[in-house]
Formats: sequence, structure tokens, C-alpha cells
Amino acid sequence: MKTKKIGILNGPNLGALGQREPAIYGSKTLADLENEIREAAKPLGFEVECYQSNIEGELIDKIEHWRGKVTGVVFNPGAYTHTSIALRDAIAGSGLKFIEVHISNIYARERFRQHSYTAGVSVGVITGLGFEGYVMGMTYLAQNY
Repeated sequence: MKTKKIGILNGPNLGALGQREPAIYGSKTLADLENEIREAAKPLGFEVECYQSNIEGELIDKIEHWRGKVTGVVFNPGAYTHTSIALRDAIAGSGLKFIEVHISNIYARERFRQHSYTAGVSVGVITGLGFEGYVMGMTYLAQNY
């Protein structure tokens, strides 16, 4: 049986986890997050491929690259959540199942963060549950697709 794979996609500034605004995002790093997700994926029989970029076009390229290669994608678009119609269109046209995640609760933050262009083309949105939101999204994709 071929091993199943889920993509974990992180947008701008998430490479600075552990250093950037720890009162909001915590003290764990992106490497810590990726390790937690990989460990949670093992008992589900899934592999994960993690990717982070601060560049919108690179995120779109990764979505296109994953088409037909991953079961689904857990995606934290970062600030592009609130600005990028291009990412929304890439998700909509990919044929992949997406779970949008946010470490902080975007609805409890500044007004401009409370709108998501990508939520409407995602299977679901998990916001405010920290790193656990990624594990929940990955688990949902593994169990349902």
C-alpha cells in the first residue's frame, strides 16, 4: 500500500515562530511544530511534507506542485489570509482539500484580521488553538479523505 501524504503549508512570518510575538504565538519554533505534526501523523499511517515561505508566489507554486501528490493540505496563510485572492484561486483550482489554520484566534484580534479570503474555499477553519489546530486539521484530513 502506498503511504499517504498530507501537506503542511505555512505562509509569511511563520518561520519566525518562537521569536515573533511570543505572547501571541508562543515560544515553540516552526521546527517544533513540524515535529509535533510528524509524530501525530505516524499512528494514522500518513507522512507529512512541510513547507514555509514568505513569498506568495512560492506558496502558489507549492499548491500546484502538490496537486495529485497529497491527500490534503493544512494551511496557515499568515497575513495572506486577509489579502490574497491569488492564494484563494490557487486553492479553489487545486482539487485538493484544505484546512485553514491559525495559531491565534483571528476573530479576537484586529478587525482587518477577521476576514479570510481562503476560508471560503477550505473544508474548514481552525483558529486560536495553537499548534494543536494543525494536528486537528491533519487528523481530520487523514481520517476523512
